Amino acid sequence: MSAPQKIRLDKAGKKLVLQYRDQAFQLPAEYLRVYSPSAEVRGHGIGEGTLVSGKMHVGIEKVAAAGRYALQIFFDDGHDSGIYTWAYLRELCDTHNEKWQIYLERLQREGKGRDPDESAVKFIG
Repeated sequence: MSAPQKIRLDKAGKKLVLQYRDQAFQLPAEYLRVYSPSAEVRGHGIGEGTLVSGKMHVGIEKVAAAGRYALQIFFDDGHDSGIYTWAYLRELCDTHNEKWQIYLERLQREGKGRDPDESAVKFIG
């Protein structure tokens, strides 16, 4: 998978803008953070990985090239261990709507939320 033709960090809008030959995409910081390819988020084995919640307000401090094959994204919550390969970034672009819906459903199922200042209450019974 080839690199985007242009990468722009929109700090104020809290998103990464990727321009490919065929299309442009805007990936929100929250989406990139909760789908980080880091071992902390993805886990070390097969499965859904760790559900990251409370990242509604997360921003991106900076992005840096990781060799010629990836980006490293530095989030303002201190997370910076995920290496986003060109192939993974394009996957996140192409499957944004589906992945976001899955994330929202997982949050609801586990009684968690996007806003760090709110707590969801899960009723049992």
